Amino acid sequence: MGNIGSLPNSHLVIHVKTGDRKGAGTDATIKCKLYDTAGVFTDELKLARFWHNDHERGQVMEFAVPGSFVPVGFGEVAKLELWRDAFGFGDSWYLDLIYVEDTNTGKKYYFPAQRWIKANTRYVMKHYDTCLPQFDEEPRNRRLELEHKKSVYRYAINSPGMPAQVERLPEDETFSDSYKWDIVSNKIKFIKDRKLISVSSGVLAQWESWEDLRRLYKYSMDMPLGAKHWNNDLWFGTQRLQGCNPVLIRLCKQIPNNLTLDLKRAEAILDGTPVSEAVAQSRIFIVDLKILDNLACKDNRPLCAPIALFHLDRKGNFLPLAIQLKQHPSPTNPVFYPTDNPYAWLLAKMWYNNADATFHQSCTHLGFTHLMMEGVAVCSHRNLSPSHPIFKLLAPHFLFLLAINTRGLQKLINPGGWVDKTTTVGCSGMFQLIARGVLQWRLDRDAIPAKDCAHRGVIDKTVLPYYPYRDDAIAIFEAIQDYVTVIVKDVYDTTEKIANDWELQQWVAELAKDKDVGGVGIVGIPGNGNFTSPEQIITTLAAIISSCSVAHAAANFNQYDEYAFPPNYPAFLSGEIPTQKEGYTDRDVLLQLPPKSVTLDTMVVTRLLSSKGTNSLGDFEVQYLYDPISVEAAKKLRQRLIVISKSIRERNAQSTTKFPYPWLDPEIVPNSISI
Repeated sequence: MGNIGSLPNSHLVIHVKTGDRKGAGTDATIKCKLYDTAGVFTDELKLARFWHNDHERGQVMEFAVPGSFVPVGFGEVAKLELWRDAFGFGDSWYLDLIYVEDTNTGKKYYFPAQRWIKANTRYVMKHYDTCLPQFDEEPRNRRLELEHKKSVYRYAINSPGMPAQVERLPEDETFSDSYKWDIVSNKIKFIKDRKLISVSSGVLAQWESWEDLRRLYKYSMDMPLGAKHWNNDLWFGTQRLQGCNPVLIRLCKQIPNNLTLDLKRAEAILDGTPVSEAVAQSRIFIVDLKILDNLACKDNRPLCAPIALFHLDRKGNFLPLAIQLKQHPSPTNPVFYPTDNPYAWLLAKMWYNNADATFHQSCTHLGFTHLMMEGVAVCSHRNLSPSHPIFKLLAPHFLFLLAINTRGLQKLINPGGWVDKTTTVGCSGMFQLIARGVLQWRLDRDAIPAKDCAHRGVIDKTVLPYYPYRDDAIAIFEAIQDYVTVIVKDVYDTTEKIANDWELQQWVAELAKDKDVGGVGIVGIPGNGNFTSPEQIITTLAAIISSCSVAHAAANFNQYDEYAFPPNYPAFLSGEIPTQKEGYTDRDVLLQLPPKSVTLDTMVVTRLLSSKGTNSLGDFEVQYLYDPISVEAAKKLRQRLIVISKSIRERNAQSTTKFPYPWLDPEIVPNSISI
């Protein structure tokens, strides 16, 4: 047996792609056999060339199969058998893909491995390498592979009540050389100007004037959108519909008993309409952040637990009606109105937004996307073989998720780190709030935009005509759901296949299992841990993919525009919660702002978090599914997303659009939580 390429060639060419992972390349000797549909097989093939350093990281090699190695009448390639030895100092090998090209017919036969190939182990892969466990011809290798992954992907609960996370970052999950996120080096890159360095060194220095604050943006980054509109009531209302946290607003069906609303003042703001009548007309909306009540913050910093009412005026503008900053009525907890002293009203809005921002960073952003989906990713690795079609469907949406979460905990959400320094709640308080939020979150409601909006009473466009988050999120979710439906119904064309797929059933059981007994603890899994229909699988997978793409994009990519100008959406305030309505001046508002160093840190990190580092939704960095039905489904998904993108851009370009909302344009939405 000679090296491939040393003898006259046949019509078959083998293409071998080594993965882009640390230590992926190998010095080992790799061999394979090809089988056709009738079971006829080639001679043993050695995938090597003389005087070449083959199978290096990220490398694609071509090997023309010698004609003498291929039996006469060898037909279409159906199966590949692969193995390697342990030769060389670096014998480990991560195989991404092998495909065999028939130069006579032009056909290509794909064998996507996406796994480490162990020494002296025979791997048998069918064309496309998508196989349910009950039909696998090599069940022992599959079982051993999953046993190994369960030893590597282990759960940890990092704080009481928090979502399940990975105990230790597996080597496979580290960033590739082509994608690195280093907060320290990037911060240095942003802070180049000597004047910015002097700002960052003034640890406790306060802003001397509004011009002093605005001057900061002339030195480095663009003026954030929030700086242009921060004191505008229309902008404050619109933040509920298209800001970082557009998932809290709900239709108000009854004024809460603990909101001491002055009905006469409210009626005047409503152009003479009684409050009860406006409620009956579905014109009043509410955000109640009682979940923040009595939350322990870093260094006992003050934090509101506000109730805020909003209304649609006769022109269809979404405006604030009233803000009560604490849950329990008292003489020192007044209700603020837009008709109050303008500086008192500004302070009320800032303190409300500080509370909203606290929930946003803790729950909407970190808890319900990053951390919740980390547990799902770990569960998928533990229970689904790389050959399982559902693993292949989900894998592109977990790219760099575990790595960015680990980096974030090390660099941002650690004691004394960015969260402790730049947010009211601090690291410990953030974890407590996430634990509270997890108790309320359901996958079958909160991870499905249409169900979530219906639950909050805001899905009807006649009730809330302008709500771009709702419209864009639902459109993309439906495209994802249709994509998933095609693949799932092809894989599970009978309910018997669902019942007998023990990997799928173990996966969903572990997703639903309580965290205290080794599960992920996701509430609201259809079937409650036991799938019996394709529809249950489709709902679960679409919700997961949407959480990793749509939900994260909505919460993440406009952070710079919201947070970077602190009075617009303050993560941190320096003063005390206002307890009266009179006596405030412009200077009092300015003194509430965080120190200069905190402002700069907030600017830099939110700019980093707002950057997109991976491909747009549907444009997968790694292709896992090669079968024609899945390939066509992905193509249709991309085509549909192009149409949605065009529609969003046209809406944002219209003069009637008050404030553009580009953040769920599919070109901006990535496949995964990678930043």
